Amino acid sequence: MLKQRILTAIVLLAIILSALIVPSPLPFCAVAVAAIAAASWEWARLNGLRDTGALLIAIVVLVLCVAAWKVGLMAQPMPTLWMLVGGAWVLVAALMLRRGVAGWSTVPRPVRLVGGVVALFLAWLAIAQARFVGTNFLLSVMVLVWVADIAAYFAGRAFGLRFTRNKLAPAISPGKSWEGVWGGMLGVLLLAAVWIWADRAYGLAPVSLYSLLAARGLWVLVPAVIFLAAMSVAGDLVESLVKRSAGAKDSSQLLPGHGGVLDRIDALLPTVPLAMMLATAVGA
Repeated sequence: MLKQRILTAIVLLAIILSALIVPSPLPFCAVAVAAIAAASWEWARLNGLRDTGALLIAIVVLVLCVAAWKVGLMAQPMPTLWMLVGGAWVLVAALMLRRGVAGWSTVPRPVRLVGGVVALFLAWLAIAQARFVGTNFLLSVMVLVWVADIAAYFAGRAFGLRFTRNKLAPAISPGKSWEGVWGGMLGVLLLAAVWIWADRAYGLAPVSLYSLLAARGLWVLVPAVIFLAAMSVAGDLVESLVKRSAGAKDSSQLLPGHGGVLDRIDALLPTVPLAMMLATAVGA
């Protein structure tokens, strides 16, 4: 299992880095399309579709992405869209987590499927637009999600339940603790500080999301980064909730040793659109 995980991670990293280092944003956008289409297939299966039905959902998302590509939406400023999408993510995630695993199964299947299609398509559009802004900007958002997850894991292992008596969401993801969440938030604040220093020291262009926020002051940077870290946790919990409702451990086995594509990008689904919302809100 460990060998599988390592080999899969190496292959994925090679694909992502190869697409990122190319000056044109198009190769990375194409890789993102493939990932989102695969995640859409997994979403359909988690919500009761099989074979042809799940494949059709993946095709629908693929067509939406290609259509948006063809009409040039990837390079178009969309401040109103990202404000609406960001607000919707906050409200829907809060509602889903409040209702819990049992509440998800009461939502009509067509609503669940359409909601997933819309969320996945908009996540791809946000990722594509972030790549058009620049590699430094996109990486600053993606690494935030990774650092929040890694820091939360180690903080949870070291301090879990030391300061609080309750788990974060025991009915959804028993392994997560509040200490882990706080550790993740501290981790991304340190990440932001280091990234801002690197932007200034090496003249990185375009600047990262952190530098854009810091230009408005620490009173904007700190709550914004903490908010994004919190929403990355919410994205992870939302997918865990859906998997528990479906009785599944992983979204699929498409990635040997790692589960499914959706398992790897769940925290990015709300975070990248919200990062685009924040970037446009500060006038970037």
